[in-house]
Amino acid sequence: MNSIKHIQNALDELDDEVKKLLEDWSIPMNEKDNVMLPLLREKKVLIQTLEDLEYLRDNPPTPNQACGISKYRDI
Repeated sequence: MNSIKHIQNALDELDDEVKKLLEDWSIPMNEKDNVMLPLLREKKVLIQTLEDLEYLRDNPPTPNQACGISKYRDI
């Protein structure tokens, strides 16, 4: 699935962005927090999407049935 590759690449880029932000000593810590919060939220969504796609790849739904993703999630 190309979607999985794209999401993995997006996660890698996001990790790099967070790392650069953490290593930049010219930015005050409270400002870093404000910038990192949306990045970490985005990462959480990307991780959940990746897990869902991997589940669907490994457990394809049968025709005319729900995919069953909600059954395996720990919400």
